[in-house]
Amino acid sequence: MIFWQLFYTFLKIGIFTFGGGYAMVALIQNEVVIENQWMTSQEFTDILAISQTTPGPIGINTATYTGYTAVVNAGYPAYMGVLGAFLASFSVILLPFLLMLIVTKVLMKHKDNPTLANIFLILRKTVVGLIAASALILVSVENFGSPTESTFRFVLSIIIFAGVFIASYKFKKSPILLILVCGLIGFLAYGLPEMI
Repeated sequence: MIFWQLFYTFLKIGIFTFGGGYAMVALIQNEVVIENQWMTSQEFTDILAISQTTPGPIGINTATYTGYTAVVNAGYPAYMGVLGAFLASFSVILLPFLLMLIVTKVLMKHKDNPTLANIFLILRKTVVGLIAASALILVSVENFGSPTESTFRFVLSIIIFAGVFIASYKFKKSPILLILVCGLIGFLAYGLPEMI
């Protein structure tokens, strides 16, 4: 049954993810697109885009939207998708929440321990790798298009990517402003021509 699978999958993702939401994205994508095939890569990319633009932590937002979509794609009605969204969100935070209650007590007691400092040093490097894996997942045909299918879409995607990277990295522009500008460009390039 998909509800048990959702609960178990996101429970597993929640307990084995270190580094927050962006580190979680690669694990979620692997479980829901590749392992369980609850959705297509395109649907996951859309969910990730929505998760980044809505308020709240990206990991929980992604779990929520993924739970809903997986249940609806399995043939259940939309109101059952809400249960899927709740189960995915609840299970992804359940074990980390309980673990943090325990770990916080232990950390406060042993915060100056050199072994503990070394463990956190290794975890920080692991988190960087997980975030890099999440970024590489987004470099796909679903996001950038293909030069053989639509040269315009591919070139525009590369220009937008480079522009956002430079604007955020070099000029320290607000992510909110960049999201709005990119949304406007997308509307002008794709939405407006279809409306006319």
